[in-house]
Amino acid sequence: MQKKLLDFAAGLGLNVSEQTLAQLTQYADLVWQKKDMLNLTSVSDKEEMITRHICDGLIAAAFVAKKSQEKPDFSVADMGSGAGYIGLTIAIVWPQIKVSLVESLERRCAFLNWACIKLGLKNVTVRNIRLGQQTVGPFEVVTERAMGKINDILPLIEPAVKAGGYFIAYQSCPKEAESTILEQLNMQEQPVIAYRLPDENKERYLAVFTK
Repeated sequence: MQKKLLDFAAGLGLNVSEQTLAQLTQYADLVWQKKDMLNLTSVSDKEEMITRHICDGLIAAAFVAKKSQEKPDFSVADMGSGAGYIGLTIAIVWPQIKVSLVESLERRCAFLNWACIKLGLKNVTVRNIRLGQQTVGPFEVVTERAMGKINDILPLIEPAVKAGGYFIAYQSCPKEAESTILEQLNMQEQPVIAYRLPDENKERYLAVFTK
C-alpha cells in the first residue's frame, strides 16, 4: 500500500519523506475510523482509499508545487472539501502552504478540524461555508472534485480565485466550459491534464482555468 503511494508520488516528481508518508497513512486511518458515521467514502479497504482518493490529492499537490515555487504566503482552497482528500493531502505534502478547506456540512467540518488536530497540521483553516451564499478568498489555487457540472461550478468558484490564479476541477471525462460563461467571468481554459491512478487503466482529467 505505501509502496504504491510512494511510487505514484515519485512519478509526479514529489519526494515524499517518511514523516509525510506516516501522516498520509494516519490520515487514511482517520477517514476509515469515521467513514460510516459521516458517509466519507464507499471504498472497500484502506488501500483503495489511498490509491483512489489520496493519490488523487497528490495530483493537485504536484500541480501546486509547480505554481508555488517558494512564493511567500501561497494559498490554496479546496472547495466542497468533504473528507479533505484533496486539501488535506496538499496540506500534508506542503506544510509551508496555507490551505483552506471549504465545506458546507457542519459535521464534516468537525471531522476536518479533528483530523487536523490528530495530524498536527498548523497550515489548515476549515471554513463552514456554502458557496454562492458567502464569499471566501481569494486564493492562488482553488481545487474542486465532484461538486457538479463545470458550467454550474465556475460562477461559484470564480470569486475565490485571485487574479493570475488557477482553478482546477477533477473530471472523469474532459468537458469544456461554455465560452460565454468564461467570457462573463474573465477566465481562460487551459489544456486539460490527463492522468491515471494506481491500479486503473482509464484516464482521469484535470480541467485547468486561469483568471
